[in-house]
Amino acid sequence: MGYDNNKGYARKYREKAHEETEYIFRKALPEHGLNVREEQLRLSHEMLDALWGNQIALCDAGVGIGKTYAYLAACVMRQKYREGRGNAEAKPVPCQPAVISTSSIALQEAILREYIPFLSKILLEEKIIHTPLKAVVRKGKEHFVCDIRLKQRLAAVQDKRKNEGQKKALFSLITCYDMDQVKGLSGFDRRLVCVPRFCPKDCEGREGCRYQRHLDPAKNIGIHFQICNHNYLLADASHRAKGYRPLLSDYQILVADEAHKLPEAVGQMCGKRLCYDDVLELCYFLEREHQKMRAGRIKAMLKTLFEITAQENPFEYGQKTAFRQTETGRNMLKESAALLFGTASRCGRGIPKWIRNRLEETGKILCFFQPVTDQRYILYLEQDKEQYPVFCAVSREVPAYLYGMLWEKGFPAIITSGTLRAGNGFLHTRQMLGLSGKKRGKQAPVQEYAAESPFAYRKNCLLYLPKDYKKIRHGSEKEAVQIAKQIRQLVYSAHGHTMVLFTSYSLMGNVCRVLRGSLPFPMVEVWRHAQEEIMHFKEYGNAVLFAAGSCWEGVDFPGDMVSSLIIVRLPFAVPDPVREAEKEQYESLGEYIEAVAVPDMQKKLRQGFGRAIRTETDTCVVSILDHRAAKGGRYHEKVLQALPACGMAESLGDVEAFIRSRKNVEYYM
Repeated sequence: MGYDNNKGYARKYREKAHEETEYIFRKALPEHGLNVREEQLRLSHEMLDALWGNQIALCDAGVGIGKTYAYLAACVMRQKYREGRGNAEAKPVPCQPAVISTSSIALQEAILREYIPFLSKILLEEKIIHTPLKAVVRKGKEHFVCDIRLKQRLAAVQDKRKNEGQKKALFSLITCYDMDQVKGLSGFDRRLVCVPRFCPKDCEGREGCRYQRHLDPAKNIGIHFQICNHNYLLADASHRAKGYRPLLSDYQILVADEAHKLPEAVGQMCGKRLCYDDVLELCYFLEREHQKMRAGRIKAMLKTLFEITAQENPFEYGQKTAFRQTETGRNMLKESAALLFGTASRCGRGIPKWIRNRLEETGKILCFFQPVTDQRYILYLEQDKEQYPVFCAVSREVPAYLYGMLWEKGFPAIITSGTLRAGNGFLHTRQMLGLSGKKRGKQAPVQEYAAESPFAYRKNCLLYLPKDYKKIRHGSEKEAVQIAKQIRQLVYSAHGHTMVLFTSYSLMGNVCRVLRGSLPFPMVEVWRHAQEEIMHFKEYGNAVLFAAGSCWEGVDFPGDMVSSLIIVRLPFAVPDPVREAEKEQYESLGEYIEAVAVPDMQKKLRQGFGRAIRTETDTCVVSILDHRAAKGGRYHEKVLQALPACGMAESLGDVEAFIRSRKNVEYYM
């Protein structure tokens, strides 16, 4: 009888949770200025069902759905009516706060300072909850200032020549302990003044430490949401697996937003990286321990190593390249590793243990790149902003790691993003996230849901696939001239207001060189100071933005600012060592292209396409200047499959007519 009663109560609370979810999105939120979005409501119901049934929900949410409110409401309802605890006047039970993991700091701040306070205010007014929703952002130590280190750094630069902007940013840390809130701070300064990985127990500044005070709110009873990035979530899981003290309070609900970035975070967690700034930082701390001569030897030898590696491995910024080694490079690697290990040994207790550990870790990374390598890792090089190589070793076991660290535990989770679905399915996402194959261990069942964007793409968006676009050899001058001609015509058609997305910085540079001086609108090129250049583009209003890399996602240009989006090539991933290793898992190239290359392209294409329409009233032409996307092209159907249904055009006349029909006089002024 007791068991039947419990089932009855659970069913009753579940129904109440769904009823209140319906009320929140149909009545409460619209009364405070938000539109009723049927897909958002259905998405929240799906998420709530997954949490209630201890399932994992894979939720692909189109642009403009409002997925953040959808999962916040689902979490609040599950906390309020948790089985055996809920009743009509129940309060959200805060004993085990939900975790929201994201990729970007911007989204974390928005959830903390905008979404949760707004939702909390409404739910309190409607008496759906009786105490305010509380949240805390949890970030790694590297984001916060160590007051002792800051004092030392300020003394070191006080009377020295230094970039004034960087110096001002550094001194502003006296009053602001969160470095993410300070603009203009150099990467080198960040690394020198951040809280160290291991704080000494006898630290003289521990009592008044701002970082320790920052941690106190997270320990308070009454927190409903812990917000962190994917790396912090995975670090917490690793701590738990090794029996260390957890970084996050215990939780039974996980929300992974921007989940398409999770595999990348695992690669960073499990991999090894060494850049020249790491060496400079290490030498700086050695010098502070009165080891100036040893620091100088390390700095000189490793600078030579990085320079030789750069000469032997030329490649483009933003790309990965296979590590190639000559006898000279191999000898330098051995000598550099030996110097690092030898310095750690000879210094002994004359330097802190954590510096000895850093010396040994740096030596071990260099050992990875000698002939005897660990087959668990894929080795490659990247290029930093100073054009020095970065030594990278990435794990081959990303899906297995995610399964073991997160999903095997069996708790319910919401995994969401705007690009989880490729084509018509989630198969590739399941494989990347470790959710494919038969259910093992305690892994919760997986359910899938795709919420389509509420935007009227058929009315407000035109997809232009030029039919007369000819195939020209990649990298040739003729190709750059042809692309420039197409872009010029489209820019004139849209009267500026254009964003051009490239898959290659090299091609972007060649096209920009052809176009400079030939457009009557400002040209803005996004290279390495992206935020500054994007701000310039916004200020102009009707400029032309040329971008690649990170600008395929995360940038927001609502209104008329981007009324013409040009995608120069289909965003197939550039071949690199990681892709080559992935290719080895498939019997044929065709199977790999179908299973991995095309789904990855479709996801990236959707990300780029998402820059076009950002609100219900935006109108835009999206042009794809790739002959493979045109009607009859090899990937025409795959392109249409990836994008929302919208109007189609094959001529510039149609593009011009669409723009004229959608824009008013002010647009052209």
